[in-house]
Amino acid sequence: MSRKKRPASPGTGADTESMIRVDHAGEYGAVRIYEGQLAVLRRRPGAAASVATIEHMAQQEQAHLKAFDALVNERRVRPTALEPVWRIAGFALGAVTAAMGEKAAYACTAAVEEVIDEHYAGQIAQLGDSDPALTQTVEKFRAEEIEHRDTALENGAEQAPGYRLLSETIKAGCRMAIRLSERI
Repeated sequence: MSRKKRPASPGTGADTESMIRVDHAGEYGAVRIYEGQLAVLRRRPGAAASVATIEHMAQQEQAHLKAFDALVNERRVRPTALEPVWRIAGFALGAVTAAMGEKAAYACTAAVEEVIDEHYAGQIAQLGDSDPALTQTVEKFRAEEIEHRDTALENGAEQAPGYRLLSETIKAGCRMAIRLSERI
């Protein structure tokens, strides 16, 4: 019988590796969600304003991913083995919500970013003063994720058909993806 590994203590190298792994996976997933949304919305007449807004958010997510790519390489962190799953799932989530309409695409963004805000806040608290460079990166990205959530809400996320169910389902999926990516 194998023993279950104990979680790393806050501030340890193993714990920091888990943070970088999951954040890298999350930023990759966000890039894929926006790619899926844009693939659909660029073909939708009258969606030019939403396309421009989502392209701006996608560019920021791409910068986040690039930063975590660098951290993965610099600190020799093993990326999640679930990357192929997140590649497909992220794009599909973005495409499906965009196919439901612009407000559903924004509902997806608001739900994802709400979970990421909570996740990053927890990481910042856990890091404390142990890794100032990582803390600064996470704080900057958290502010941009909050901006994305607020932008989505301002653009009618809560007016999407079945908003509450859609939002709660996406949030549950994000929380599950976080837990899995921390470990796998």
